[in-house]
Amino acid sequence: MPAVAPSPVLASPARAAYVHIPFCRRRCYYCDFPISVLGDRLRGEASGTVTQYVDWLCQEIGATPTAAEPLTTVFFGGGTPSLLSVDQLGRILTVLADRFGLDPQAEISMEMDPGTFDLAQIQGYCNWGVNRISLGVQAFQTPLLQACGRTHAAGDIDQAVQLLAEAGVTNVSLDLISGLPGQTEADWRESLESAIALSPQHLSVYDLTIESETAFGRWYQPGDAPLPSDDHTAAFYRLAQATLTAAGYDHYEISNYAQPGFRCRHNQVYWHNQPHYGFGMGATSYLDHRRFSRPRTLRTYHQWLETYLSAPEQAEEPPVSDTERLLDTLMVGLRLAEGVNLSQLQQAFGAKPVQRVQEILRRYVSANWVQFAQDTAGDTWVCLQDPDGFLFSNVVLVALFEAF
Repeated sequence: MPAVAPSPVLASPARAAYVHIPFCRRRCYYCDFPISVLGDRLRGEASGTVTQYVDWLCQEIGATPTAAEPLTTVFFGGGTPSLLSVDQLGRILTVLADRFGLDPQAEISMEMDPGTFDLAQIQGYCNWGVNRISLGVQAFQTPLLQACGRTHAAGDIDQAVQLLAEAGVTNVSLDLISGLPGQTEADWRESLESAIALSPQHLSVYDLTIESETAFGRWYQPGDAPLPSDDHTAAFYRLAQATLTAAGYDHYEISNYAQPGFRCRHNQVYWHNQPHYGFGMGATSYLDHRRFSRPRTLRTYHQWLETYLSAPEQAEEPPVSDTERLLDTLMVGLRLAEGVNLSQLQQAFGAKPVQRVQEILRRYVSANWVQFAQDTAGDTWVCLQDPDGFLFSNVVLVALFEAF
């Protein structure tokens, strides 16, 4: 490993870290994430590829400039992070704690798939500090899961949730996908009701996106059978909103619902456009108003890491412009139910661009897509209305981007 010079302290503190674990048993048919397929047999310390990657990851973390403040959120995403052994996860968390510090109340989230962990494994993860699990359920119908290339069946979901309960995990999120090939409204209603019956603290509900480089992208065109039509997917969205809010879940973000006190703290860092670290293949950091992404394959990530360790300044990117920051803040902030504080936006970017933003957004007030309001402090806020404003958020965002 090349010698690494002492790292400077970052000017603006980042207290959130995303760690990418790229390994999966197989690639789902809708997935365009940066992953590496292991097959159904290899995992954790039994895989030289995983072991090598963990080494690389720890080297990157150890060479990263610090913010002089402990991390308050860590998110292990993928891929399938539950393919890591307990010791491998512990090693990564130890390096993070040594380098940055971990707040005693830090939210440490981990994505898992049903059928990829046992009780001892989840207990081991929790012993290392993992306290929030995001379970990749996607659907409660085995034929739909098979049609997506998933490795688990519907029966594995209940077992996975039971294991999490036995391990004492009290912050569980379930991921669901609507708009799958052949999915009916009855299927979707059943998935929503089955999810509610498991009493998770959080639910993420995504509409299927067809990416050109995926298997689905080669097989299907958006809106064509066997995919549901646009009208049907809009109906699925409204059904999710009505069903989950009636069950007591707060629709706090376009795709996310939570019981009181269980909003995902890590993802809110993104939605408020705040600084964060990204580590590993394909991960993106946002530090000191600069964004940079790592390469998306194991080979190119390793090549990048070798350069980074010997010459970290070469990884730096120019700061994003004020216009880019303004649009980024609007794009992520309007995903939240509370929307964006325009008074704070004006302080950051000036009156003229924010006035232009308001002019554009007021076009959609009469359609009940956008709402303006004042809080008790006298600040002006703007938000997208639920559900139609969220449903047509892309139309609103395109108008904003075209104006700037």
